Amino acid sequence: MPRTNPDDRATTPRRPHLPLRPLWLCRVCAAPWPCAVARLTLRREYAHDCVGLSVYLCAVLHEAVADLYRLNPHDGPDPAALFTRFVGWARPQNLR
Repeated sequence: MPRTNPDDRATTPRRPHLPLRPLWLCRVCAAPWPCAVARLTLRREYAHDCVGLSVYLCAVLHEAVADLYRLNPHDGPDPAALFTRFVGWARPQNLR
């Protein structure tokens, strides 16, 4: 009889780390989205399509900027910080 590892999460359904809009926080861990788990998931999903990942993240950035500035138009987030958060982390390693 095989031993069962208590850390085996194969039977535990995982909740996807998706954004809670318009705050753009992770629905699971409440970190700024894309959180670390979301970034890993996106890298895995787009492993063979770096351009597709960049296009997706740019579209998400566009939506996030609209939502976040609508929530706080006078003291909105820094554009450079938003770019780094949503797009900058996904640059291929050889371009850094």
